[in-house]
Amino acid sequence: MAHWNARKSCRSIFAGVVCAAMFAVASQISLAQTTQQPSWLLGPFSRPMDGPVISPKPESTFDDPITGKPVRWEALHTFNPAAVVRNGKVYVLYRAEDDSGKMVIGDHTSRLGLAESDDGTRFRRLPAPVFYPDHDSQLENEVPGGVEDPRLVEREDGLYVLTYTQWARTRGIYTVGIATSRDLRHWEKHGKAFGEGKYGALKYKSAAILTRRAGGRLIAAKVKGKYWMYWGEIQIRLATSDDLIHWTPVEDASGRPVELLKDRAGRFDSAFPESGPPPLLTEDGIVMIYNAKNAEKGGGDPKLAPGTYSVGEALFDADNPSLLKARVEEPVFKPERPYEKTGQYAAGTTFAEGFVIFKGKFYLYYGCADSHVGVATAPVR
Repeated sequence: MAHWNARKSCRSIFAGVVCAAMFAVASQISLAQTTQQPSWLLGPFSRPMDGPVISPKPESTFDDPITGKPVRWEALHTFNPAAVVRNGKVYVLYRAEDDSGKMVIGDHTSRLGLAESDDGTRFRRLPAPVFYPDHDSQLENEVPGGVEDPRLVEREDGLYVLTYTQWARTRGIYTVGIATSRDLRHWEKHGKAFGEGKYGALKYKSAAILTRRAGGRLIAAKVKGKYWMYWGEIQIRLATSDDLIHWTPVEDASGRPVELLKDRAGRFDSAFPESGPPPLLTEDGIVMIYNAKNAEKGGGDPKLAPGTYSVGEALFDADNPSLLKARVEEPVFKPERPYEKTGQYAAGTTFAEGFVIFKGKFYLYYGCADSHVGVATAPVR
């Protein structure tokens, strides 16, 4: 993490938010003490089909603008998807890794492919990626390495806003980038979410913007006149924006980003939590679906394999997005099928990043063992 310069007092505009965040840990509610699901929980999630919905295609080729050569852009792995509903169809932006580099995690170039579905499970893909490293303003932040792990929301006016990880492998730098589009095919990159000021050197990833339901769509939600974004791994933190493009971390009294969720010994999130798909503003509050890693060297949940990524949920106050009200003690979704536990990440992952309402159901799109895209559904209550 970057070095933080302490400040004597918190920003007055966020004073109430910061104080509430300090109270958050004491506000957690153990859900293991009851056999009945709490009313705020989204789910239960089940698999509508026993298999991935998107898998690698070694035959797909793309003329890479960086090398000037054809590459098999989705030959090795297709995983960690974003999702949105547009014109009565589900569109998924998925991370695809080519077969360049060494055969280790993080050593391939990632690009984003686009697939569409009429029923949420059977997808048609475009033959070439729609988002990738190029000779543009973000070249230094994305080459070599690529663009990874997208999350996607729609603004009130129909603009699509993408948060993604920029990975500059040779410099060991990763950060959250922001991009926008009107059609999901042509994108404008806006650079780092937190800009080049105080947080310019910060390594950060996994950014999920708060949404609300508007008929059959989920669109970006404002609370107290601002958009809100939950971000980070190891600890989940918070940021605000006026336009969904330029973001400012919410800070505590010492001038550091507030911590909302962190690891819990003996639980499924004993290594760390990580932001998942866009959270949803509901009548009960803000429901956050988050990803959780089980500890690898003891102190984790013995019911899960060491290093397993599963899915949890947490509830935050609708009027104060930093106030944690409840958090599950057991995962709501976890690796169970062979395609979720074999592949690039053999410990198993159900890594959720895409979440939509479609034909009266919740659709949760997730990465399977860093190798495939899967889907789970749940009724909308």
